[in-house]
Amino acid sequence: MVSYSDLRFPHIFLTLPPTPMKDFRIDRYIKDAAPFAQPILNHLRKLVHTACPDVEETLKWGFPHFLHNGMMCSMAAFKAHCSFGLWKSQLVLGKNASDDGMGHFGRITALSDLPSDKLLLGYIKEAVRLNEMGVQKAPPRPKEKQPLVIPDYFSSALRQNKKAQEAFDNFSYSHKKEYLEWITEAKRDETRNKRIETTLAWLSQGKPRHWKYQNC
Repeated sequence: MVSYSDLRFPHIFLTLPPTPMKDFRIDRYIKDAAPFAQPILNHLRKLVHTACPDVEETLKWGFPHFLHNGMMCSMAAFKAHCSFGLWKSQLVLGKNASDDGMGHFGRITALSDLPSDKLLLGYIKEAVRLNEMGVQKAPPRPKEKQPLVIPDYFSSALRQNKKAQEAFDNFSYSHKKEYLEWITEAKRDETRNKRIETTLAWLSQGKPRHWKYQNC
């Protein structure tokens, strides 16, 4: 309770550090984690609050997240390792980000697996700066298209039907892939042959694999 005498010295309140905004669910999450994980999670949590004293804690998708003007970072504990991830990892870490263990610092099994406190604090502070500036998360890189493998049995069937061959050759990558996956995923020869027959008939009419749903 604030006394009258305290009111005569308002500078006291101005110098007090902000009260950490902690979520009791994070306390319970750490308590329920494996013994090896608890010191790791407590340390990561402490670093986040050090780098951003007014950070907000919450539980999303079943594991702890830290927010400041939006999503900032998260941590998680598994049976044999922990992870720590930055929401805008590509902007903060660049090519140094690891994709192992659902985080960006590999599989963390002990405090010694973490980068130095100085380095981690720098990363978190950069995440804070990006959020405060309103910088958006970098869009995911488009996946490189893998060369399509056309089985010999399907190539042979196409050569015997010029219309089907021409239509298939002129189709987009995605349309070709849809037909190839449908044919190659057949577990029985009988099913596969029937699908090839249907494919040739549809290709002869210039129809893609899912033509029935195009006008739905």
